[in-house]
Amino acid sequence: MTSQNVRGRRRASGPAAELRPARVVTETRPRDTHREVRRRKSPMRQVADFAAASGVGQKAGVALAATGLALTVGLPATSPVMATSESGQTTSALSVAGGSQPEVSAEASAKIDFSRAAVATKADPDGKLKQLLSAQSAGSIQRASSLGTLGSPLDTLVTASPFGYRVSPLTGGTGDFHRGQDFVAQCGTAVHAAAAGKVTFAGWHAYGGGNRVVVDHGNGLETTYNHLSSFTVKVGQTVNRGDTVALSGTTGASTGCHLHFEVQVNGEVVDPMGWL
Repeated sequence: MTSQNVRGRRRASGPAAELRPARVVTETRPRDTHREVRRRKSPMRQVADFAAASGVGQKAGVALAATGLALTVGLPATSPVMATSESGQTTSALSVAGGSQPEVSAEASAKIDFSRAAVATKADPDGKLKQLLSAQSAGSIQRASSLGTLGSPLDTLVTASPFGYRVSPLTGGTGDFHRGQDFVAQCGTAVHAAAAGKVTFAGWHAYGGGNRVVVDHGNGLETTYNHLSSFTVKVGQTVNRGDTVALSGTTGASTGCHLHFEVQVNGEVVDPMGWL
């Protein structure tokens, strides 16, 4: 077989090679049984069916398909809890229990209440005060420790005149030392014991207090209630925190109905607001 160049190409001058016969391949491929079903369904229908099967809801699926959005939503499981046995088979927890999922029904007029039960604890302020006084002398107790250990002598506390030096409401002079804390109270308002203790005085105070009640709480701590219209306790009587011991008034050196409340530590008056 010879060859020659034609325009730069080498061409064979011998006989042409025989062509290989074509081979017919007949292999059977596995068919997708759901392929024809998916072809007949539109994309919108497929999304709706998927949403309904996964628990999102058919309407929600149609809405997602209409907007063309693909969302990934984490939903709590609503199907029965599935358990895997030792053999590897998955079974429903309800079927294991031997029963089907119960149906919950109610009357159409039934009242549904989602409120929670209130949980509260009751403190022991008298126990706290007793522990505080037994641990140290009342005179050495710091304000940070004593604050809040006494109860309110009135149902509502509205300050009128503070503890300490002030202008005298009687004379108008300066330098008047106010021995307690005045609270607004109409005459006849119930006055309560600030803590448990024993009544050591109930009568007329000769130095401007008018009708006066004194309660000893132990270890040098006392409270006094002044300018009372009347009192309901007697000397030697034991009272508890919150008990009514008197009614407010304007007796003694007073310019109007109010309660003058004092706190005494070892016989010396201190700021009542450091204990309330």
